[in-house]
Amino acid sequence: MAKIDRRVQKSQDAIKNAFIELMSEKSFDHITIQDISDRANVGRRTIYDHYMDKFDLLDKLIEEHINELRKLCESASELTFAEGNMIWFEYFEQNYSFFSTMLSSKGAPAFRKSFLEFVVEELDIDLDLTEGINQGLSRNLVLRFFGAAIVEIVEAWITNGLSEPADVVARQMGQLLDRNL
Repeated sequence: MAKIDRRVQKSQDAIKNAFIELMSEKSFDHITIQDISDRANVGRRTIYDHYMDKFDLLDKLIEEHINELRKLCESASELTFAEGNMIWFEYFEQNYSFFSTMLSSKGAPAFRKSFLEFVVEELDIDLDLTEGINQGLSRNLVLRFFGAAIVEIVEAWITNGLSEPADVVARQMGQLLDRNL
């Protein structure tokens, strides 16, 4: 039984890696299942055993990474934003090819949208508008403002718009959030 699971996992990993590589080379619209099959060295049938089509593959990849980020947030719920961001940026570094492809590829606006929705959900947990500097402000406006800022900073760091190392970006972005939320 374990042998089958390992083979399945190996095929899925090969498919995902091939897909990410292809997305870094050409637009999503121009990637075919045959391209993925050739690059992953698996049959087309193997791909269809796991995914309905390339859109399903993209959705599942995005969902997988968002779920991992969600788990990191849950495990870091008692930390400051600065401390929690360090954990996020370690994850971004470990999965750099995925995030750089998703954030620099014109074929992946779905990722940016999902990432923003996720960031807003996570911020909503910590946002208190009953007292302090944000008292009386619109919840939706504050969440969208800080959510967009976080996504932009992550995107700029990953696509080399920011030259600072991950720990500096994570700490400073966290300090700004800790001061303002």
